[in-house]
Amino acid sequence: MKKNIYIIFVLYFSSCSITSLFSQNFDRPSAWSKYRRELILQIGATGFLGDLGGRNGTGTDFSPVDLEVSLTRPTIGAAYRYKLSKNFNWHTSFNYLRLAGDDKLTKDIYRNNRNLNFRSDVYEVATRLEFGISKVRRGGLYSMKRSLGSMRKNQIFELIGFIGIGGFYFEPKGKNPVSGGFEKLYSLHTEGQGLPGGPKQYNKVAFCIPMGLAFHYIIDRYWSVGLEFNYRKTFIDYIDDVSGRYYDKAALEQAYGPKSVLMADPSLGIIPGATGPNGDGTGAQRGDKNNDSYASVQLTIGRFFPPKRRKTRLRSKF
Repeated sequence: MKKNIYIIFVLYFSSCSITSLFSQNFDRPSAWSKYRRELILQIGATGFLGDLGGRNGTGTDFSPVDLEVSLTRPTIGAAYRYKLSKNFNWHTSFNYLRLAGDDKLTKDIYRNNRNLNFRSDVYEVATRLEFGISKVRRGGLYSMKRSLGSMRKNQIFELIGFIGIGGFYFEPKGKNPVSGGFEKLYSLHTEGQGLPGGPKQYNKVAFCIPMGLAFHYIIDRYWSVGLEFNYRKTFIDYIDDVSGRYYDKAALEQAYGPKSVLMADPSLGIIPGATGPNGDGTGAQRGDKNNDSYASVQLTIGRFFPPKRRKTRLRSKF
């Protein structure tokens, strides 16, 4: 009986030693270096926060409450993450996103009457610094109820916060209320860009500050999965081609043609004078001066490239 207990005792603690041997991961000081380089594929959905569409009341800038869920559109991208240390990463990404907004979807009477809409394909390049807090959940040890081959690997979870800088290209298009097709709005100067008293023409390349949170689960030394929320603060108010005031329609037509007038003011006319000149002759408000923003939620799949193991050379004693 004592001999059997001794054998069980030895087997149990031997299994503990074997488990510790294979459970290196982030438990050891330099284990994070095995996950230093990671190539990532990311796919998800994105939403727009700007002048068009939004909630059924007064809009709230930069608030997810004003997000029109039905207009979320797909996004796909690729990224590269490099671990600078156990807790700090450098991350660079390229994303394709589609943004959209439509006044028809809001019951706010003023925006609904304005009847503007847009969609825009966005191509974004960004780099950021990440700070991660990692947690290692140890796998189960050998159990008397299990076979000796039933050993679970350690599980590594990371909660990552990030902030960075990026640039993006966009091309706003609006739906023609007559033909039903989409028209490029930049060349139509819908707010009188470049005309006397009008704003300067905007640039279709702009900067943004990406910031957010990511959850990172390391499956093994080669693969990871995750979930990321990424909010972009931008420095432009024309992603949807709307920012300031309505411009004089006669001047617009003379300079840029009747299509410019049609796309500048497709209003429904249910609020008389809402898009006409104010009492002092200035144009009525078309948008606000707050910069646009957008956000995305993406699933990520990562592939690690662990360092090659060094071959051990056996030296001859002779």
